[in-house]
Amino acid sequence: MRSFLTALGISIGIAAVVLLTSIGEGLHLYVMNEFSQFGTNIIKIQPGTTTTHGSNIASLSSVRPLSLDDAKALEKLPGIVAVDPVIQGNAEVETNQRQRRTTVYGVGPKFPIVFDINPSGGSFLPKDNQVSPRPYVVLGAKVRDELFGDQNPLGKRVRVGGQRFRVVGVMESKGQILGVDLDDAVYISTARAMDLFNRQGLMEINIKYRESASVDEVMASLKRTLIAKHGNEDFTIVTQEQMLEVLSSVLNILTFAVDALGGISLFVGAIGVFTIMTIAVNERVSEIGLLRALGAKKSQILFVFLGEAMVLASIGGFAGLIIGAGGTHILGLLFTALPVHTPWTFVVIAEAIAILIGLVAGVLPASRAAKLDPVDALRTE
Repeated sequence: MRSFLTALGISIGIAAVVLLTSIGEGLHLYVMNEFSQFGTNIIKIQPGTTTTHGSNIASLSSVRPLSLDDAKALEKLPGIVAVDPVIQGNAEVETNQRQRRTTVYGVGPKFPIVFDINPSGGSFLPKDNQVSPRPYVVLGAKVRDELFGDQNPLGKRVRVGGQRFRVVGVMESKGQILGVDLDDAVYISTARAMDLFNRQGLMEINIKYRESASVDEVMASLKRTLIAKHGNEDFTIVTQEQMLEVLSSVLNILTFAVDALGGISLFVGAIGVFTIMTIAVNERVSEIGLLRALGAKKSQILFVFLGEAMVLASIGGFAGLIIGAGGTHILGLLFTALPVHTPWTFVVIAEAIAILIGLVAGVLPASRAAKLDPVDALRTE
């Protein structure tokens, strides 16, 4: 029973570490994959600077907001594949029978190129007059289902924020990406969105550059062009790689915090091993005395108790790995939306930690057992 309880304490600690780390690692991979599925060669330009405003709330109010002319000028720079000026808002989308409040994206015709999203039916917004584009709209997959059901929406008219638009396409289903449902949205031209939401400037400009191009050179040319047009650097340029680095660092901190919780369980298990081994030494004093009287060396007594602690810890660690991996698999089956991932390298490290815990926790009790005087030990009973 004593050996079982010792192994159980370690197994619970290892299982907690494996389970929590699997959730943390899975969440890390999920978020990074979601965030990078549009590619890593994207640059975002926002009005305002983080150094003067503290954050990009300047997108709501700026001395010199980003304009459609800015976006058009950036298209001509070397290394640029596509430029997409963006406005975002919320409005009612109505047909004659149904209506739905949804997200409205004001985008340019290069939006599918920048974000690698294509229409499943019809076409995307055509290249049109920048100032007064035609009133065309492209529906997200969910909006299309809610408003038209099984009917073909192409060519039909809808009202977006009270203005009439003709449906020219339906986007392929993308689902939710970091909590943003791209299917529950409609896409109209940027100029129309600026008029709809009474905005004088863009919220951001998204740029896709050639993968072979140097990101530093591209950023430098973007900065030079905008400074020449604005007179000063009243904008913020952020690359996809920078956003991924920041996001990764935040997720690493989260994973570390989760691992620390599991580490507390391991620490409790180590105390359990130390306590049980101390009790074992106290209960087996006469046995130690007999072994010493028969000629056992101090080193042999030391290795007997150290070996016992390490074997119990390794057995408990192995059981903990099975419990943790099994729990991770069950979580993945019960909650399919919860990403879980257990790296095999971590499994090996976890078992090594369990053995190390047994070694460290068994040193003092084993050393005390080895130092017992054989005569005094034999007199214990």
